[in-house]
Amino acid sequence: MSDDDAALDVAFLALADPVRRRIIARLSRGPATVNDLAEPFEISKQAVSKHIQVLEQANLVTRSRDAQRRPVHLNPARLEALTAWIDQYRLVREGQFRSLDAVLESSAGQTAPKAKDRK
Repeated sequence: MSDDDAALDVAFLALADPVRRRIIARLSRGPATVNDLAEPFEISKQAVSKHIQVLEQANLVTRSRDAQRRPVHLNPARLEALTAWIDQYRLVREGQFRSLDAVLESSAGQTAPKAKDRK
């Protein structure tokens, strides 16, 4: 297993949890503190902190220091890398559908009766 594969495993495993996905969705609107991120959940701040640690280990979020605060930031570059990984397979599938469309259009043109043949 390559390092890239291991990083993908860690990232997708982190995103498998609905709480972590909601944290990512919240961070897409801007940085937030643990208190901000914990507010909508009925779980402890410690539990939210552990979810954030998992996201940090997956390199999906980062933390900075702002005086007493440690806001959490989304790492858009990491999300783009995940999207690129998914897109490579989506593009292959789209190419296959385009080829199928071309074959179907070609065969439909060969078997469709011409207007003068229908009379």
